[in-house]
Amino acid sequence: MNRKTFLKKLLQISAIGVFPMLYSWQIEPFWLEFVERKLPIINLPKGLEGKVLMQLSDLHIGTRFDWNFIIDSFQKAKKYNPDFVVYTGDFVNHGIAQEREDLKKVMKHAVLGNLGTFGILGNHDYGVDWKELDVAENITETLENFGVTMLRNEQKESHGLNLIGFEDLWSPNFAPKKVMENYDPSKANLVLCHNPDACDKDVWNNYQGWILSGHTHGGQCRVPGVITPLLPVKNRKYISGEIDLEDGRMLYINRALGHSFQVRFMVRPEITVFTLTQG
Repeated sequence: MNRKTFLKKLLQISAIGVFPMLYSWQIEPFWLEFVERKLPIINLPKGLEGKVLMQLSDLHIGTRFDWNFIIDSFQKAKKYNPDFVVYTGDFVNHGIAQEREDLKKVMKHAVLGNLGTFGILGNHDYGVDWKELDVAENITETLENFGVTMLRNEQKESHGLNLIGFEDLWSPNFAPKKVMENYDPSKANLVLCHNPDACDKDVWNNYQGWILSGHTHGGQCRVPGVITPLLPVKNRKYISGEIDLEDGRMLYINRALGHSFQVRFMVRPEITVFTLTQG
């Protein structure tokens, strides 16, 4: 191999190595996907059939990526004119004061449902070590000021859809047993639960229906069917998408809109657009 050929080969190898790095850093983290699917709910009123419920999760407002991407994504999401909107936790990254101020700037552009907008907190919304209760209270107040009804181990019915919201599994306030003991199975119930590991806890009281989660970000970087190296859950089945829990419960894990770190590979950021149907 002569010098010219050697340099050519070296450049080709370098390009092959550099492109995936640039792609996973500068392209895929901002390549939003709207995932459209049906959401069959038991006891759904006829008046809600065909209505749109949008799930947004894990905004992670902070300094690790340009959160103007979130605002731009909100503008695109509004074109779907959702009837219900649910936010499934992790609005900020560390919960520091600057992030909470930036969250206000972002939520000025929030996607709101025509019939109702609901949210739950994630572990990051509890600040350092997921234990700062004052941070969680501040974030809750901000979100409610911008039109998001926060559910903290409680339920609320809206136009015939009964939404049940858990506090985060890792937080000091995780205590869903009371709300699950009092839920009415004859209603059109839908559970919002940030961390899917909560599905394996003995708190469900024979609940039959859907659970919407986030938290995993789909692993952010993965080769489907081969490897998902980083998952913040004990149950490694809980990666993303639809999962049949085989006991009458169905789980959907959103891949997240924001990022803990600005890197994604084969796990595009997601906003889920559900069409409600009779279960």
